[in-house]
Amino acid sequence: RDDTRTLRAKVTGQLLTLDETLQATIPAVLALLDALPADSPFLALDPPLRRQRTLDGLKRLFVRESQVQPLLLVFEDLHWIDAETQALLDSLLESLPTARLLLLVNYRPEYQHGWGHKTYYRQLRLDPLPPARADEFLQALLGDDPSLAPLTPLLIARTGGNPFFLEESVRTLVETGMLVGTPGGYRLAQPLASLQMPATVQAVLAARIDRLPPEEKHLLQTAAVIGTEVPLPLLQAIAEAPEEVLHLGLGQLQAAEFLYETRLFPEHVYTFKHALTHEVAYGSLLQERRRALHARLVEGIEGLAADRLADRVERLAHHALRGAVWDKAVTYCHHAGTRAWDRAAFRETVTAFEQALQALGHLPELSDTRVQAIELRLALGNALHTLGAYGRSLAQLGDAEVLARALNDRARLGLVLARMAYVRRIMGDTGGAITDGQQALELATALGENALQAQASHILGQAYQALGDLGRAAALLRQTIEAVARESSTPSIDLQILSQARLATILGALGAFAEGRSHGEEALRLATREGRGTTPIVAHGCLGELYLAHGDLEPAMHVYAQGLTLCRTSGNRTWLRPIAAGLGYASALRGRLAEGRALLEEAISADLHTGGLQGHASRVAWFSEVCRLAGRGEEAEQHARQALDLARQQQARGDEAHALYQLGVVFAHAVSPEVEKTEATYHQALALAEELGMRPLQAHCHRGLGMLYAQAGQQQKARAALTAASALYRALEMTFWRPETEAALAQLEGC
Repeated sequence: RDDTRTLRAKVTGQLLTLDETLQATIPAVLALLDALPADSPFLALDPPLRRQRTLDGLKRLFVRESQVQPLLLVFEDLHWIDAETQALLDSLLESLPTARLLLLVNYRPEYQHGWGHKTYYRQLRLDPLPPARADEFLQALLGDDPSLAPLTPLLIARTGGNPFFLEESVRTLVETGMLVGTPGGYRLAQPLASLQMPATVQAVLAARIDRLPPEEKHLLQTAAVIGTEVPLPLLQAIAEAPEEVLHLGLGQLQAAEFLYETRLFPEHVYTFKHALTHEVAYGSLLQERRRALHARLVEGIEGLAADRLADRVERLAHHALRGAVWDKAVTYCHHAGTRAWDRAAFRETVTAFEQALQALGHLPELSDTRVQAIELRLALGNALHTLGAYGRSLAQLGDAEVLARALNDRARLGLVLARMAYVRRIMGDTGGAITDGQQALELATALGENALQAQASHILGQAYQALGDLGRAAALLRQTIEAVARESSTPSIDLQILSQARLATILGALGAFAEGRSHGEEALRLATREGRGTTPIVAHGCLGELYLAHGDLEPAMHVYAQGLTLCRTSGNRTWLRPIAAGLGYASALRGRLAEGRALLEEAISADLHTGGLQGHASRVAWFSEVCRLAGRGEEAEQHARQALDLARQQQARGDEAHALYQLGVVFAHAVSPEVEKTEATYHQALALAEELGMRPLQAHCHRGLGMLYAQAGQQQKARAALTAASALYRALEMTFWRPETEAALAQLEGC
């Protein structure tokens, strides 16, 4: 086996020989091979970004190779696929029409995909063999001795023409003496009336395994506990058999076609011939024996890979759980969850942390295990809310709160309350978010915990932003940014990025676009270079929101599109909702109504499905405008009223101001607008926007009033309102809406 240095040299040489522009792909490929230097900047990238670059790099590599020669890629057993491989396949599919690349996959019927509508997709069903083909297949296995004539139709009928079932049935007949001879030259040795065949292929396999000599049966069962792939050193470590006996047994199992040797270097590796063979062999073990073997496997892996345990934590977690080695199961499952989080595999993260908690439940309830339970529930809650499972996240955090209070662990209680505040805000419970956030801040201040203090201030800032108290929200976020810069003990660069990104959106709502752009673009720059977790996604979403508020539609769409790709790649549903909605609204303003509507529908549906209702009112208001632009006035009014009701229910005054403005727009564009009702609605929106300091919205309200008055022939009022709108648009450098406003004003001046 090549050492790491040689491996790096070979990969680098091969890729650069293929195309020097693949230089940027080298770190991703080396990372997949566990050959990347620990100090590589690639490893410091945020997990979703690192994952996206890996997918993009592999796609570029395959497409570029296909330009040199036609390329066939084979992926087997998609019914067991993981999320990362699925993401790679979905990405590759988009390049198939223009590349000399054939993607061949196989899967069982339970696997679901969305490729059926693709013109370049073909499904080839592997049905059981029809009788004529099954007869040919059996003749190749058995031969054409006349004694076989009555056996062949009987086997076809009992197996339904399944090739694997036919093969195993023939082996059973040979092993039981029903057939004698050699492959392709068998004859029937006993009367057909004495034939006793199990009814299923699983039963056939179980009977074959039971007929093995005890040593070989034990060896096969031991191999099954290791997995479908069986490294010889690991089998030697737990098989409790002399080396000569072990190799003899492996030879017999290969001859019986239970196992195949699939790799000779750097170590021998065996594989079960079929997944069903592995399942039946594993299932034939008594539960206690199975548990003991799993427990010994933990020790075996620890002994053989002592210097590479970090790369084996998933297997160690698997065996520790099934071996009931509960203390190690907690440790390895926790590590496996952390590794999954680092590569943005959030569903795998949830599974691992849930397994760690399950294992922890088997340990004595001591103060140490309670602390572990708090840490695990915090981590699990974080992963769950990222997937949009807010109710489950809050339940885990609630359990952690109970444990922290019982232990009087005020520091961890503060962390739990801060996280609960964050989830409550997303769910639209702003009052609850402020209550929890304030408690967390008070605890942090009393304990002198600077990191927690900064985190609580950050979350409170978001909660006050949701209420529309933009001044207080901005002050809290500035306080967080200053604390991060001042105190080395505060959280890493991530909290600075998140706070700057959020501050950018608040400044955008207030009309301080230059300062907001400075914070937002710096946040994205830092997130791209140094961010972890979800920070690049947040930075993209917040900067897109700022650009959209300013009317910079092309930059907004570009940044939103990048953020949406990161969301889809990582499965982040929390940020998919605002990012998809923002991209949809910007697309609609650009005239791409169908695309905009689809994205907003996706975002709103995700809101309702996940219960993430913070910001939902604004997304419904945007959807109202898309309906209006498409000429669906009644639908637009319905959604505008719904947005207003939602905002008031949540006491989200900023969203309420936007919903009032949108309702005014809908009224103004009715077939026969009611001037007084429309005017009153605009004035309500304007008054609230002025109270909250939302200058861009004030400009929009003045413009709406001006257009309404001009249409009603009230020229003096129209001139005053349009002049106010134009002045604000100029002061705020909002060039998207200004031309229409000034054209309307010029038309009035010419009258």
